[in-house]
Order: sequence, then structure tokens, then C-alpha cells
Amino acid sequence: MRVLVTGGAGFIGAQVVAALAAAGHTPVVMDALLPTAHPGAPEVPDGPAEFVRGDVRDAETLRRVLRGVDAVCHQAAMVGLGKDFADAPEYVACNDLGTAVLLAAMAEAGVRRFVQAGSMVVYGEGRYECREHAVVRPGPRAVADLEAGRFEPRCPRCGAELLPGLVGEDAPADPRNVYATTKLAQEHLAAAWARATGGAAVSLRYHNVYGPGMPRDTPYAGVASFFRSALARGEAPRVFEDGAQRRDFVHVRDVAGANLAALAGLDGLPDGGHTAYNVGSGEPHTVGEMAAALAAEHGGPAPVVTGEFRLGDVRHITADSARLRRELGWRPEVAFAEGMAEFARAGQRGAVRAG
Repeated sequence: MRVLVTGGAGFIGAQVVAALAAAGHTPVVMDALLPTAHPGAPEVPDGPAEFVRGDVRDAETLRRVLRGVDAVCHQAAMVGLGKDFADAPEYVACNDLGTAVLLAAMAEAGVRRFVQAGSMVVYGEGRYECREHAVVRPGPRAVADLEAGRFEPRCPRCGAELLPGLVGEDAPADPRNVYATTKLAQEHLAAAWARATGGAAVSLRYHNVYGPGMPRDTPYAGVASFFRSALARGEAPRVFEDGAQRRDFVHVRDVAGANLAALAGLDGLPDGGHTAYNVGSGEPHTVGEMAAALAAEHGGPAPVVTGEFRLGDVRHITADSARLRRELGWRPEVAFAEGMAEFARAGQRGAVRAG
């Protein structure tokens, strides 16, 4: 297949491109090289993929790039929480308007296979059980509680402590920041496109992706990148809250493999079908554990737990990826210890290569 990878020069996109080429597909890379994702001066790349510098909001460029394309892996997005709400217009423009323009161009070009890079942030908080009230959904955490160091959500009915568990794809969506809201909107756009065109669409809800090539020193990167950047500067990783936040850290090569599995699985969807899959390692770890593992493999310094917090962060969110394993046969291959050891020694993305 000839596959267009939007955002294909980015951290995850580049791994998707490599996996496609290794599997015998013909990848075509389209990337706007936004400075938030690609700090530094672009350089001319080596590699098997055709490269087009362009923005997914540019319909004319899309018409040209989509000629002869069989499927699209849509990785292009503005990621992370950003700095403050002033980033909201840019998030909506990049993520939602960009996806709408891309899907409209695909409809015009007759391209009917679509895989979208989604996110676990659409769930808000993860799955919780109360000993008395079974499964409950706590509301956003109060600022007063966070300032007092009370980080764990409580049962909204009785105020008791909750037991966190794995969240499945059928859990209600509850996006709690601008980025999360845009990722959910992208899923709805994909589903609407599939119904309108008879196409097939998959949204892959990535959990906390990490690995070689993560961008460094940017407020839009993930927590693993923050910690790795600090260690590279000889500084202690700063762990917010008490470090006990549970996450599912999934290696970027496994995420690339999930994209290949999703492409193969599109033919099994009915015309007009859209489905979502969690993409996680299945091994929950705390943020503090991740920081400690990175620091130990890097040779220090040890993490510092600060008690600071960010509004919009959730406490616990870990994946149930059983559906992806069962329906598409995907399996993660990189274990937590192995992946953190590699990441602690690998380089980070400070400049992007582009033609």
C-alpha cells in the first residue's frame, strides 16, 4: 500500500514510517515541521520515504499528495497540555481544523482508509471502584485539595478512597483540558467521515508514549521527555504531586506496530465503520517509578518529588488494551525495564531532518 503519514517527521510518525517501509509499504511523509514539535534547524534526510513539507490545513497540497494514496495514518497534531489556555486556538486549529481539511480532501480523492492517532486523555480520569458504590467516576480534583497535598480522587457519593483500575474503550469520554477535547473531536470527525463516505476509520488511543527521538526542552512534550531532558542537563527530574500517579508507558516502536495492525484491520471493518482501540503496554507504573528507572539507568541525579501540580492533569489513567490484542493480534514487545534502559541512553530530538 501507498500510505500517507501526516506528521511523519515527528517522534511517533517517524517510527510509523520506518515500520511501514520495513513491512513493504510505500510511505509518503507530510509534515509542517512546527517549531513546537521540531525545535532547531531542519536538515536534509536520508531514507526511503517521499517527503512533502506541508500543513494538513492546506487543501491544495493535500490534493497533490493524496494522488495514488491507498490509506492515511494521521499522526500530525499539537500535543501535550501546553503552557496555558492561550494555546487553545492553536490546538483547535492544528488538531481539529487540520483533521477536517484532511478528511475532506480524502473524501474528494476517494481515499477510504484512515488511522488516527488518538489519545487516552479522552477519558479524563481512569476507572475507579469504591468499596461501597462499585464503579464510580470522580469529578475534577479541587484546587484546595491539590494545594493541601490531597491528590487522590474520592468517591463522589461517600468520599471514600478509591481503587484505580484499567479503563476500556467503552468508558465514557470526559476530556479535561483543551488538548483532550481536540483529540475527542478528531475521533468524532473520523466517525462522521466514515459514515459519509463509506470509508473505514480507526482511532488509536495512545497511552504515555516514550522512546528514542522524543523532542526535548519543550512545554508540549510528555513527562518522559521532561525527565530525560533534565537528566541530559545534569539536573534531577522534578516529579509533580507525590509521584504515585499511575500511567501506562508504551514504547514508540510498539505504537508504530499498532498502526500497522490497524491498517491491516481496516479491511475487516464494515463500510462506514469507525472503532477505537487503546494502545498501552498493559504494565501500569507510577510516574515516580518511571523517573527513578530513568535516573538509575542514566546514572543520576535521583528524582525530586516536588508536590507541585498542573490543573488539567488526571491522577490515574491506565489502559485495558485487550481489544486491540484480541481483534487485531497486536502485542507490545518492549518491556518497561528494557525500554527505560534504552531511553535513558538514547538521543533526543533537538532538530528535525527534512527535505
